[in-house]
Amino acid sequence: MKYLRLWIVAAIVLFYATPLFAQGKVITILHTNDLHSNALGLSPNLDYNPRIAGGDATAGGYARLAAVLTRERAKRSGPTLTLDGGDFLMGTPFHLLAREESIELRLMKALDYDAVVLGNHEFDLKPRGLAQIIAAAAAKGAIPNLLLANAVFSAKSDKDDSLEAEFKKGLVKPYIVIDRGGVRVGIFGIMGKDAAEKAPFAAPVKFSDPVEVASKMVRELREKEKVDLVVCLSHSGVKEKVKGDEFLAEKVPGIDVIVGGHSHTRLDQPLLVNSTLIVQVGSYGKHLGALDLVLDQGKITLKEYKLHPVDAATVGNTAIQNQVERFILDIDQRILKDKGLGFYKTIAETAFDIPIKEEESPLGNLIADATRWYANRYVYDPKDPQTKVVAAIDSNGLIREDLLRGKTGKLAATDIFRTLPMGIGMDDTMGYPLITCYLYAEEIKKGLEVLTSVHPLKGSSYFLQVSGLKFTYNPRRMLFDRVTGIWLGSEDEGWKPLDYSEKNRQLYQVAANIYNATFLKIIGGFTYNILTIVPKDRHGQPIADLAHSRIDADKTRPGIQEVKQWLGLMEYIAGFPDANGNGIPDVPDKYKGKLGRVVIKTSYNPVALLSNGTWVTWAAAGVIVFLLLFLAAIYYLIRTIVRRRRKKLKMKLS
Repeated sequence: MKYLRLWIVAAIVLFYATPLFAQGKVITILHTNDLHSNALGLSPNLDYNPRIAGGDATAGGYARLAAVLTRERAKRSGPTLTLDGGDFLMGTPFHLLAREESIELRLMKALDYDAVVLGNHEFDLKPRGLAQIIAAAAAKGAIPNLLLANAVFSAKSDKDDSLEAEFKKGLVKPYIVIDRGGVRVGIFGIMGKDAAEKAPFAAPVKFSDPVEVASKMVRELREKEKVDLVVCLSHSGVKEKVKGDEFLAEKVPGIDVIVGGHSHTRLDQPLLVNSTLIVQVGSYGKHLGALDLVLDQGKITLKEYKLHPVDAATVGNTAIQNQVERFILDIDQRILKDKGLGFYKTIAETAFDIPIKEEESPLGNLIADATRWYANRYVYDPKDPQTKVVAAIDSNGLIREDLLRGKTGKLAATDIFRTLPMGIGMDDTMGYPLITCYLYAEEIKKGLEVLTSVHPLKGSSYFLQVSGLKFTYNPRRMLFDRVTGIWLGSEDEGWKPLDYSEKNRQLYQVAANIYNATFLKIIGGFTYNILTIVPKDRHGQPIADLAHSRIDADKTRPGIQEVKQWLGLMEYIAGFPDANGNGIPDVPDKYKGKLGRVVIKTSYNPVALLSNGTWVTWAAAGVIVFLLLFLAAIYYLIRTIVRRRRKKLKMKLS
């Protein structure tokens, strides 16, 4: 009887326990992407106060992100992973000390990230710079698992040897396997094709085909490592005009989850492509993604997905915020002090927001004006009118953040820096240098055609902001010949029409940062040589290497003392008049809205479509006329044949 009772109890326990086992194991992936050195909440940084709840309207910040991570981990009894989709670097003053202190990786380690994929902006400081960042974090014992499976190092060049050495040390791996809570998770990292194209400073490092490498990684993890779950950290982008994460999931079976980055896309629910879940949370640490999965008999199903806001509703982690503030003091002392700046130094104040948009924008006009003003400060000689910089061009792709009024209206150095944070110069210091060169008027028009024709095809990064000129264009005209009028001058000086015909051989000096200038120089190769632009010196001789066109801040010293665009923006804003008498410069009202520098004039009128057309327009018009005549001839021939047959038929019937 005693044993019978034991058997009954065991049977009851087994009966009620069976459904629990049938539910499988729950594993959670917490994830971010495109943090871009945003250790503070934005915007503006001055408003951010993570030590209290509800004190501001900023989003993000590592202290608050740490607190949200802690909360979400505590909610779950099952295994939890914390992953990032790449571009942890470049975007704020924190990256100014990345090579020396590896601030970003040390903070991510403090937040207990399990794995991070390298994105294209991790290569902005060149292979040697990335190697320094990795080595600095490793030396301080504060480096998360870094992943990248499709990096290819050069056998002919030594410019990537230091980075290759860090890979060989195992500080960057193609994949890792994490055994957590009895679940074996294989995680590998991929750089997508679009991201690779936007990593010009990675050279001579190249990136092999993501699909081929991902297929190899899945086989390795499934067949050799015998993992239960395959996760791809993919810096490729989603919902883009490129072959990104959806394409990867479509072509490579066996990936359970893709944690994405690069496109800064906020997905409120995962995309499901074949049997692969794709997630991405936007950018800058404003949200934390929480993906709860059920692993049952080898199958993965979605239990729940939620984006958790990282905002003032959460009190930040004090230890993390203290660490961030120590880094700020370090940046002030080691970088900004010598430039007469401070992280939180007030440069000016504004009564309104100054945004960047995919159109002529207040911030775009402000930055372009600053570029032209700063270039003229160094190259313009009033005794030589030809040396005046008449125009400056910037692209939306390098303007990263709005300038917002916030609670105080004060614009601090950190907030202004975040609008133009990208790049490194030939002098190995942060920020793109400014260059000047001379162009013919027809080449200025070709540059503007990037906005009219390349931008609609390639996306918002290719929208141009201009200073010293304004122009009109008709989007219904032939591709690469849509500009219909250009004027030189300014809102203060007035405007004069520019003769941009081929017969005008006058040279005009223009300014841009070296990244945008290089793009304009090579755009001809991507447009069948239609938009070929040849930068020239003041004597009309072609410039082979734009590095020689960098503006030199001090010609009495050896080498070129690079003039940095971000410093020019600081000085331009600091020079605004003090309108209200409180001792702080005020942003002028002219930057409240559009100034009419980029004007769309849509028309199907034949005169508007053909007027002042280049050979591109007339060639297209010729083809259209030929086709119309050909169709008319075919129509006439068919009509003649039909009439003859009808006539013969009538004759037979009669």
